Amino acid sequence: MAKVALVTGASRGIGRRTALALAGAGYDVAFTARTVEEGQGTIPPRYGHADAIPVPGSLARTRAEIEALGVRALPVRMDLLDRASVTAAAATVLDAWGRVDVLVNNAVAHLAGTHERFLDLDVDVAERVMAGNYLNQIALIQAVLPAMLERGAGTIVNLCSGSATSDPPGPPGEGGWGVAYAASKAAFGRLAGAVNAEYRGRGIRAFNLDPGFVITDAGAARGGLTTLQDEGFEATPEEAPGAAVVWLVTAPDADAFLGRVIWTPKLVAERGLLG
Repeated sequence: MAKVALVTGASRGIGRRTALALAGAGYDVAFTARTVEEGQGTIPPRYGHADAIPVPGSLARTRAEIEALGVRALPVRMDLLDRASVTAAAATVLDAWGRVDVLVNNAVAHLAGTHERFLDLDVDVAERVMAGNYLNQIALIQAVLPAMLERGAGTIVNLCSGSATSDPPGPPGEGGWGVAYAASKAAFGRLAGAVNAEYRGRGIRAFNLDPGFVITDAGAARGGLTTLQDEGFEATPEEAPGAAVVWLVTAPDADAFLGRVIWTPKLVAERGLLG
């Protein structure tokens, strides 16, 4: 029986590419997103409260692409801002397939107003972002981890963010990011270390993977990336994080990367993961 991977936020962007990379490596892939059918996808603007922006991608498209690679696909609708939805998604996968060998926490909570400037930030928005990017990620790991422990093996890869450890190069709207997002990702970045400290001796591994500066469909649609490029942020290919995830979950020497933030561009270059 093939091993099972669960990838969150996989209707488009890094999550979709990661789901396809794992499918190409022979994993059956369960995956989550909010958008069920093509043409339904929207995202909030990066700044302000303008209308939602249409974007491509859906559970249906990712499912077809995974199945074309000859493995099983299990699409599950999940909203990272709804904790009941998060725990129900884990239960759906475990009920259907009985195991999760690899969990990739890629989904990110994006809300209108997340990247407002400090004095304009609505604290209620900051609270919701923290729930989605940190607290509800705890809930998902808690839902999946017992089955990994029962099997005596499991790998978790958390897609972290440079915004958690680096000061923005400018204010939001001028090359910088909002404190609500950065703080939520900083909290999220502590989860892998906690899992390793408690469960590494029982066969569980958790990695923090920084994807680098990836220009996804959603990111391009939101705009505001020109300043970052002008500041010297070199774009990482969208498929690079997925290649890094496959290497981390399959390579015998990947354990050497536990306990650190893994920089995707460096890993894929040193290991020749993109050919």
